[in-house]
Amino acid sequence: MDRFLALGQDMALLWGKYWPSYLGGMGSTILLAVVATVIGCVIGLACGILNTIPYTSYDPAPKRFVLKLVRILVRIYVEVFRGTPMVLQAVFIYYGLPYFSNNTMRFDNIWVAAILIVSINTGAYMAESVRGGIVSIDPGQTEGAKAIGMNHFQTMTSVILPQAFRNILPQIGNNFIINIKDTSVMFIISFTEFFAFHRYITGVNNMYFPSAAIEMIGYLIMTLAASFLLRLLEKVLDGADNYELVQSDQLTMAAGTYSHPDRGTPFDERSKEERERTKQQLKFGRNRGDR
Repeated sequence: MDRFLALGQDMALLWGKYWPSYLGGMGSTILLAVVATVIGCVIGLACGILNTIPYTSYDPAPKRFVLKLVRILVRIYVEVFRGTPMVLQAVFIYYGLPYFSNNTMRFDNIWVAAILIVSINTGAYMAESVRGGIVSIDPGQTEGAKAIGMNHFQTMTSVILPQAFRNILPQIGNNFIINIKDTSVMFIISFTEFFAFHRYITGVNNMYFPSAAIEMIGYLIMTLAASFLLRLLEKVLDGADNYELVQSDQLTMAAGTYSHPDRGTPFDERSKEERERTKQQLKFGRNRGDR
């Protein structure tokens, strides 16, 4: 118990002295994660759409060649950036470009470098998520869209992608939460986010474990807040659990509700006497026809 009290005192001491740095690091982490996730989703969306453009043996040879080449390039990109750690990707992008270009290509802005690295990594994961979301949509949706004269672009933007977006939303949220944590490796390129401030503070006062405890609580707060907001967004997109029947539009009320006059319709608002009179008239007409 004494050790926990001592830990709490050390954490309070660090927070009281360095809280602006901790909060500044959290702000940098969240901003980097949000921007990189959005850009990564755009990259993944483009790769996912390009990877699912259909072609047949009847299409022109140049079209088939280009689409096959695009799929090969997308596959290489996805496998390379999903199969290697982000910390090594940061090293190869940030330090590798100046190395191979004899210092002619380098990053003068550390924010640009960090956003580019995290975005490319996120895009590789999102490419497969988007492809899976598109493939998960019933093929009948595409066939129906083609039957009414929609081209591939119209089908994707108006029919497939709105449904696929709802299916891949949990994966988008998962990648965002992962980015909040994985931005901690950006210290390797001297980007000062939350974890980088922890390294600086412990280098000054050598109180490593109390500062690490503050870091853990900070990351947990950010990820829990992100999870809550994403679940709220999913609930909004799902809509209400039940719906009330629209009764103000007569065309809506009558659409698809026709049945035989003898049976009426589910929305028939005529009086009981009127229905009986109609039945008698129909019966009288049939009797005259029999004669």
